[in-house]
Formats: sequence, C-alpha cells, structure tokens
Amino acid sequence: MHPQLEADLARHGLEYVNTDLPTATAFPDGSSAFLLRDAEGNARELGEEWHGVLASFFPTADFAFGVLGTELWSKHGASFGLRLLRRLGREGARDFAGQLLVSARDWLETTFASPKAHGVLAPWVLHTGLGPDAAASGYMAQVIAVAVQEGGMPIPVGGGAKLADALVAYIREQGGTCETGVNVDRVFGSGVRAGGETIGARRAVVCNVTPTQLYGELLGGTPPPFRYGRSEMQIHFALSEPPEWEGDERLGRSAIVHLTPGLDGVSRAVNEAERGLLPAEATVVVGQPLTLDASRAPERKGLLWIQLQELPWQVKGDAAGELDVGDGTWTEELRERYADRIQARVAKHVRNLDSAVLERVCLSPADLWSANVNLVQGDPYGGSLALDQNFLWRAPHRTPVKGVWHVGASTHPGPGLGGGSGALVAQQLLEPPLSRRLLSRVQRRP
Repeated sequence: MHPQLEADLARHGLEYVNTDLPTATAFPDGSSAFLLRDAEGNARELGEEWHGVLASFFPTADFAFGVLGTELWSKHGASFGLRLLRRLGREGARDFAGQLLVSARDWLETTFASPKAHGVLAPWVLHTGLGPDAAASGYMAQVIAVAVQEGGMPIPVGGGAKLADALVAYIREQGGTCETGVNVDRVFGSGVRAGGETIGARRAVVCNVTPTQLYGELLGGTPPPFRYGRSEMQIHFALSEPPEWEGDERLGRSAIVHLTPGLDGVSRAVNEAERGLLPAEATVVVGQPLTLDASRAPERKGLLWIQLQELPWQVKGDAAGELDVGDGTWTEELRERYADRIQARVAKHVRNLDSAVLERVCLSPADLWSANVNLVQGDPYGGSLALDQNFLWRAPHRTPVKGVWHVGASTHPGPGLGGGSGALVAQQLLEPPLSRRLLSRVQRRP
C-alpha cells in the first residue's frame, strides 16, 4: 500500500495480513521448493547463488524499481536516465539497460545451478504477462523475487473488495462521488457523456480501459495498432475441509503454490498456448487465501482458487490430443473438460481434493471477457507485453485529446495491483502550472 494512503485507508477499515511462506513450487515427482521472506532461507532453498543475486541487485535497486515507477516519456524519465548515467557511468548504464532485456531463461540458467530454483522463479514471469523466453522476463523475475522476499504476499482481511471499499470511502470523505453500473458513451476533454447525461470535468478525465475501448469507442476514432496477449482461465473450489498436500507440510501454509515441471515446463506451456493449443501440462497457480486470512471461509472449511495463464483465445487443438476443441471457441463443454484436466493435476498434490469439493466454479476466457469489458479475449494483463508493447512502447498516458488521460494495465508500468499508472498520471496532474513552479523557485532563493 502506498504510504501516502496507508493511514487514510486503514481508518476506513482496510487491514492487510502477511505470511512468511509467500510462495512455493510443487514438482511432479513430489518434491518442492520455496521462496521465503529471509535471505538465508532462500539461499538454502535456491542455492548459495541467491546471496550473489542480492549483492548485485540492491546497489541499483532504486533504478530497478524506478523503471516501473517513472513516467519514461517525460522530464522525469530524462532525469531518471541522467541519474543512472551519473552514478553508473556510460558503460555501467549500458550494462544496466542490457540487463533489463535479458530473458528469464538466460538469467536463471546462468545464475542458478539448481533446476528447483528455476522452477520456483520461472512461473512468476507469467504474472507479468510474459513467458520465460521473452525479452525483459529476466528483469521481471528478479524484481518479483526480491519484492517477495522483502515484502511477502500481503492481502486484505476479508477479501480484495475491502480495498475498493476503503478507496471509495476515502474518496467520498474528500467530497468525491463514486457511481457503478453506469455505461459511459463518449469521453471529451471537458467531461464524459453517460446515459444521456453530460458530466463535466474541471481538470482531467482519466480512463482505465484498453486502447481499443478508449480510442475506438469512447473517443470515437480509430484504435491504434495493439495486440492482446494470452488468455486466462480461473477455477474456484469451495471445500468441505482444508486441503491436504502431499510432501512438504509447508505447502499447505504457502499463499501461492505453482504446479510445474520447471523452467522447460513453463516454456513449453507458453509455446503451446501461443500456437493456439491447450497446453498438455499447464502451469497451475494455486491460491490459498485461508493461509493468511481465515475469515474468508467458515471454520474448518477449505478454499482454493486456480489461475491458468497459458491459454489461447482461439483454440486450434489440444497439445495432449485428448479434448475435442470443436470450432475453437470457448464453450461451456470445453471449459469444464479442460477444468477436469487441471483438477486431476491438482489432485495429484492435494490428496483430499476430489472428496472435499463442495462446489467448483469455472470461468473461461469468454466468461472473463463477458464479466469485465477490460479483459479482452480473456487477457488479464491489458495487452501483449512483448517488447514493442512494453516500457517506452506501452500505450501512453497522455492522449492526443487535451484533458483525457489513459491509465490501467495497457499503460506503463503494465499490469499489477500497485496502482502504478494512476500514480504516474496523478503526479503529472498535481504538478503546479509553469508560472507557479517558477514563482516557487524564486521564493526559495536565499
């Protein structure tokens, strides 16, 4: 949570809980490995090379995280580059920029000897919309790994909706208004039109939508060239009892567990999805919110959520050769049969899963898009994050229409729950006019 809002949101009932067991990977042979909250523990899990990772990362950590917290096409981006050059020199700045583009495969295989270290860290690049062989996935793997060690896996007590509730309460406390269930038809620099009513804006209109919606619908123009990424699917399990994991007992206490054969398994599943196939052995993300917040389910019950981030929107076939994909659209039948495959995978690690299921709710890519207009083709990350649509080349925050700004996963710094794009736009909107800035400089002179 941003320190500027922490006290205000806490006042409106937002409370976070954390864990010392943020994430793990369970491998097909029954073994597992963990990413923990302390450096010594991670060195035991991932290898002594972990100390070297931290030793090389922390001296430039402000730059590594700064890339994601800076408006790159701006004076702030220019200032960031100048500071980088001054501290590291020309060759050091060049090397730092090169490290931003390395793939996770190259970084992992040249850094860690243990395949288990690869298997713990590689799945996390999926949560950034990338695959382990994509440019910049190595940089994202490092940032996430260090962030998890230093910050853990905090979640709001009572569910993610508590964050939205607290934000709404704070906005109303400041005199603002929040409305839901209202369809905006058109956006102008001076306001928006919604349901036949025009709502004016004194300073700006900030749109958290995809470029397709913003430029093609809300602004009534032609959308810029923009590609969407892989689709995702979700499976939610209500259980009659807590899940019982095979192997290391810490798996049952970890917030997120990935199921994968390892680096090559993640790579193979991504490749199959990008070729239009249902992966034969998908990377399964198993979320266990009750390990942090027992209030989310009745006592002595269980709860799991599953995320599958390696799926095609148009299904050309099944890499396992088991499922009839029909005409390639996400029907209810295809959704449930693919969910059966995933449940069978999870049941190999959670011995009581099948017997404990009270209810299973599956959301295919088509279901997700239907539920949320921003999830185009079931892409949860606001568009492909290939290099030509990432960093400097992500959709710009400042639009050609004066007063209209663009935020959300389709803009820099990309997807995530940190509100980064909104913070970058707010920083620019709250800057004083040039005359006011010049006056303040004069007033500060001795």
